[in-house]
Amino acid sequence: MCQIQRRKWKLKLIADLEARVLTEPVPLPAEPLEVKDLEYRPVKVRGYFDHSKELYILPRSLVDPEKEKRDAGQLMSNPESGANVITPFYCTDLGITILVNRGFVSRKKLKPEMRLKGQIEEEIELTGVVRLSETRKPFVPENNVERNRWHYRDLEAMARVTGAEPIFIDADYKSTIPGGPIGGQTRVALRNEHMQYIITWYGLCAVTSYMWYKKFIQKVHL
Repeated sequence: MCQIQRRKWKLKLIADLEARVLTEPVPLPAEPLEVKDLEYRPVKVRGYFDHSKELYILPRSLVDPEKEKRDAGQLMSNPESGANVITPFYCTDLGITILVNRGFVSRKKLKPEMRLKGQIEEEIELTGVVRLSETRKPFVPENNVERNRWHYRDLEAMARVTGAEPIFIDADYKSTIPGGPIGGQTRVALRNEHMQYIITWYGLCAVTSYMWYKKFIQKVHL
């Protein structure tokens, strides 16, 4: 019953996150403490990128929202491997610099000189989804600040390296610059393996009950 309840909870959480991501974007607050209450909420900002301080979170695969929904609960991933490009973004209306996950690039386009067309210099307006720091998961390597190889979001460390505020947003797909990283890399679908657990445990229970019946009721030597 525990797995059944957990599955219901996970499905509701997925639905809540999907609904939150689809809400109308609001102006980004300037204070990090206010931003903490907006995780997964769309926000809009205006400003320009500082491409000289790009950070790379890798390895990452290209997020396909429809595929994410189909594959939720399965141990599958997109075969195309690359990285997410994190770039400081100076917000002209707020007077602060934040961190923007511009999106996915393949490994062959990791170096900025391989995607010069997308390294836009002028002031732009973009919409993104607020993300908070991640806790490093088991078996995930430590971030290597010296080599600029990040494996999970550590907002405080990223802010120190770039001089930005510890505010992080995933740029949405519509904010993609031609020739640049592909936006819309927010993973909303969560792995939901509880149905497999339910089937496994009920199956084990049935097998055990059958063996008990044969041994103690029918006195069959097993």
